[in-house]
Amino acid sequence: MLGMTCALLQSQGYRVLASGGPEEAIRMAGSYKKQIDLLLTDVIMPGMNGKELAGRLRGERPGLKCLFMSGYTADVIAHHGVLEEGIHFLQKPFLLPALAGKVREVLDQPS
Repeated sequence: MLGMTCALLQSQGYRVLASGGPEEAIRMAGSYKKQIDLLLTDVIMPGMNGKELAGRLRGERPGLKCLFMSGYTADVIAHHGVLEEGIHFLQKPFLLPALAGKVREVLDQPS
């Protein structure tokens, strides 16, 4: 899924930094000197959930926008605090138009 999502975003002209997990994402973001506009993360991951990852990264990058995704049902992800108002969410599986549209929607929102 990671490879396909990266390819879809790159085909839309986005620069993508891809990581295999939350700890790697934190290291990558810490060493990347340019602006990061969007965190696209799974809700449920081993070691740290997506909301925790977003909190950690926003500590270093306050303007970072986030888009959460999951293949789990709404009942399961609600437990992780991601279905709160104002949180951007994309249900997996998704097609390119849904991904591209949601990414654009999040990026276009005022900070």
